[in-house]
Amino acid sequence: MNETLPVAARPQTHMAVLLVLSLTHLLNDLIQSLIPAVYPIIKDAYMLDFVQIGMITMTFQVAASLLQPVVGHVTDQHPMPYSTVAGMVFTLVGLLGLGFASSYGLILVSSACIGIGSSIFHPEATRMVRNASGGRQGLAQGLFQIGGQAGGALGPLLAAFIIVPRGQTSLSWFAAAALLAMLLMVWTAGKHTTIRKRLAAAKASNPAKAASPHPPSTVLLGLIVLTLLMFSKNAYGESFRSFYTFYLIDHFGASIQTSQVMLFVFLLASAAGALIGGIIGDRIGRYRIIWISVLGPLPLTLLLPYADFFWTGVLTVLINLIMASAFASILIYAMELAPTRVGLVGGLFYGLNFGLAGIAAAILGGLADSIGIESVYRICSFLPLAGLLTWFLPRIEDRRPEAA
Repeated sequence: MNETLPVAARPQTHMAVLLVLSLTHLLNDLIQSLIPAVYPIIKDAYMLDFVQIGMITMTFQVAASLLQPVVGHVTDQHPMPYSTVAGMVFTLVGLLGLGFASSYGLILVSSACIGIGSSIFHPEATRMVRNASGGRQGLAQGLFQIGGQAGGALGPLLAAFIIVPRGQTSLSWFAAAALLAMLLMVWTAGKHTTIRKRLAAAKASNPAKAASPHPPSTVLLGLIVLTLLMFSKNAYGESFRSFYTFYLIDHFGASIQTSQVMLFVFLLASAAGALIGGIIGDRIGRYRIIWISVLGPLPLTLLLPYADFFWTGVLTVLINLIMASAFASILIYAMELAPTRVGLVGGLFYGLNFGLAGIAAAILGGLADSIGIESVYRICSFLPLAGLLTWFLPRIEDRRPEAA
């Protein structure tokens, strides 16, 4: 119990490190979010259909997902805090390539480079967040998530007021964000090296801690259920990230800038939901949060396709506020299942977060071309029913600070 440990051995929450990690997550995901934010521009400029739009998303998401478990596994064995800087180099190259791409093929390659950068960043950053949490995992992951979600929300807003009026080449202006992120990553990498040494010393003085109390069958079942929940959540979320602007333009006649602002408000709710879900998860447990966040939005999603413009905005904010609270709890739940494989779990679930969303985007793009964007939203309204799978999630000990 923490109360019996010497002061030097007690877990310490490194708030400055967590806040800077959140800021680097914001910058990383801001750059990522510029890809779907420019879809209305490149769709007209390159005469693309919805399938090709979906393929851009899938290329980025698959590139972002394939390497993450590999990177996580390698860094579990050999932590490399400065690898986040290398990842941002890939992101910078992809950003500049996207800004000056002259063909659809170059757009795909540039999107893949941004995805590779993300795949390198997330596993090691997840380990840093956990080590800097001081046991307050929900708060730490919530802060980290709010940075990523805020960055994802800022992308469409900046696209509406910078990229839409100035064109595709103005994407290169955001190279400054990538360079700033590199500087911050160098600082957090140095701090994490010190934190890791202290944690290693604390573990050496307390060798009684078990590596993993859960049998392999429990771990496997838990990861399968969490993966399915992640897919249902991401499929619904991707219907907004990739196609919400088109839905508002086609269904309500909204302008491109208005639709981008609406997408910003929708994604901003993700940031708030991620932080709230993490903090509440520390108090009431991950299991309850997952139930609430995945199944809870169902009544609202069923109403959404029939709402007018005002209530569409209200409902989408409420839906995302609730649904976004799931990710931190799903990630921490998975880490509790495999506490010695934090990098692998972080890479796997951030990879799944990207990869499953990319698959969903391609599927939804094909459906939108064949049955229309409005019908796609009616079908997606039933996706939160997958939250019933939470019933099969193994009940593991919820290690909250209050229970320590």
